[in-house]
Amino acid sequence: MTIQIRVEHLSKTFVLHQQHGTRLPVLHDANMTVSSGECVVLHGHSGSGKSTLLRSLYANYLPDSGHIWVNHQGEWLDMVQAEARQILAVRRHTLGWVSQFLRVIRAETLLNQLNVPQRLWQLAPSTFSGGEQQRVNIARGFIVDYPILLLDEPTASLDSRNSAAVVALIEQAKRRGAAIVGIFHDEGVRQQVADRLYDMQAPQALEIL
Repeated sequence: MTIQIRVEHLSKTFVLHQQHGTRLPVLHDANMTVSSGECVVLHGHSGSGKSTLLRSLYANYLPDSGHIWVNHQGEWLDMVQAEARQILAVRRHTLGWVSQFLRVIRAETLLNQLNVPQRLWQLAPSTFSGGEQQRVNIARGFIVDYPILLLDEPTASLDSRNSAAVVALIEQAKRRGAAIVGIFHDEGVRQQVADRLYDMQAPQALEIL
């Protein structure tokens, strides 16, 4: 399998300026690789740095030190050192993101697959229920065959039927060779999709048997 992401010695500390400059270390010397066709799930208690690592991969957060190498169109790009135009190009062509929060798209096939009623397609997203908004956001992330997918609790707010639809999309993405990093609080979903767990406490990758 081809490695698509290499995280090397990544560290991140937040400075709480409204609390007298209190420093909050969140990541320390994180190292991880993710290959095409596998799903690595970030695992750890609340506050262990899962969201910080995921958002650093997408360049929403700038780490204090370390490197995030992304295989972008056949060349390695360090997201920590990349210029804004390079990050935008990676997000456009290489790196897909699905969060818990709604971003608007129109994607007929995926909306059908995710059981979003056709009567809602022309309505303002604010009229959707939380679960319907989440399914629209999932369709946004999967509408392009990104080589890398970052999933931030994609099954939050979903019932079992629609969680199963998301699991099916993840399995399809893995079969076409996508490298996936995700956070899943639902243990059942996590067990279905994870090829490896990345333990935020260790930190090290643990094989799923």
